[in-house]
Amino acid sequence: MPDARLIDLTANDVVGLLRAGEVSPLDCVDALAARIAEADPAVNALPTLCLDRARDHARRLQDRPPGERGLLAGLPVPIKDLTEVAGVRTTFGSPIYADFVPSANDIMVDRLEANGGVVYAKSNTPEFGAGGNTFNEVFGATRNPWNTDLSAAGSSGGAAVALATGMAWAAHGSDMGGSLRNPASFCGVVGFRPSPGRVASNPGFKIDRLLGVQGPMARTVEDAALLLDAMTGESPADPISLPRTESFLAAARSGWRPKRVAFSADLGITPVDPEVAAICRKAALRFADLGAVVEEARPDLSEAHDVFHVLRAMSFAVAHAQKLERHRDKLKPELAWNIEQGLACTMADVARAERGRADMLRRTNAFFDAYDLLLCPSTIVAAFPVEQRYVTDCAGHRFGNYVAWLAIAYAITLTTAPALSLPCGFTADGRPVGLQIVARPRRDADALAGGRALEQALGLGHRPIDPRPPGGAGTRA
Repeated sequence: MPDARLIDLTANDVVGLLRAGEVSPLDCVDALAARIAEADPAVNALPTLCLDRARDHARRLQDRPPGERGLLAGLPVPIKDLTEVAGVRTTFGSPIYADFVPSANDIMVDRLEANGGVVYAKSNTPEFGAGGNTFNEVFGATRNPWNTDLSAAGSSGGAAVALATGMAWAAHGSDMGGSLRNPASFCGVVGFRPSPGRVASNPGFKIDRLLGVQGPMARTVEDAALLLDAMTGESPADPISLPRTESFLAAARSGWRPKRVAFSADLGITPVDPEVAAICRKAALRFADLGAVVEEARPDLSEAHDVFHVLRAMSFAVAHAQKLERHRDKLKPELAWNIEQGLACTMADVARAERGRADMLRRTNAFFDAYDLLLCPSTIVAAFPVEQRYVTDCAGHRFGNYVAWLAIAYAITLTTAPALSLPCGFTADGRPVGLQIVARPRRDADALAGGRALEQALGLGHRPIDPRPPGGAGTRA
């Protein structure tokens, strides 16, 4: 019988048991398979399973001594359905690729498996990762486990829900405009957007990209740091990839604390739901209890909307223009719009956006000369109804397109700064809220260490929940 007690443990605890030989990789796969059968029908987080592949890999790992199984020692990890896994259906959330089975792994998957990760599932995502709500025409919508009438956000919505419900101990995600941070906030888990290049991955058509990154998600900061350690390292196939120079788990556990912290409820660029702002401000002020000076301050990010709109549109055009030409009828309207916006960009638009991004980076680095961390909400609202495609308005402001509500995340993306979404509280009606913890570019360790310190101060816990219908309650807390 699968050991259901494993489900409540942290990823670090499970890896400790694996290294000690007290449980096997196969035990872990079996425990997750049983939990998926229980929980996934209500939330649709892991629509593609590859359990036979996982069990074959687990058996191969078990032929080695526990100390020779890599950093993860056989820990199962789900992969977002935007990333190719050899021999496993990979749809990108699109009808165009509904039956696509790649023959090779993405660089990141190779790295994870070389470090003892066992791939057992693909997590749901919106079509080509476009949009902050996880639904697509292939698998349908992923539902928020705290209230299954609500959105899990996106685009790493399936990963966040799998974590929150105990169908994963740690999970792979990716982030351009908040795709790790948004679902982490909506689902009460941790999502970490590392510095660009920290995690090597297949470049695709734009090899010098700085907007989209791969990163870890988990229920605790330490677990996210563990997975990041297993994901990092340079590859000649990814020209922006960085060498692994430190252990991020050790950094998270180092005891480092910030001396001076800035908080901004809106970064000066976006409306924010007042309840979300108040929850995040209260959590940020807990850094004062840890000995830090906490002040209201922010860098000047005023160009963020124009810069992100142009650079995101350009990247979508580079990646998907041929799909628009050949398969327009199969693309969701928001994605088609985004590609068309990119194709319509002029060289003057691109030049203006690149100058604006350079100015934002310069001012952000100057800001971090004075502050160790910048804190703000991860999302401007808590979870909204799953049938609502995106947030159309907030605090009396109506947004002009389907990504504008994500500005508090995408402004940070443009600075190349690492950013952690940490659960920091709940709304009055029980929806999770995340606090975004931002460090100087390339100082990923500071974001993780600061996040762990605040996580311990807040003491919100990490145990998985059962999916909860509207007005219901789960048996786990």
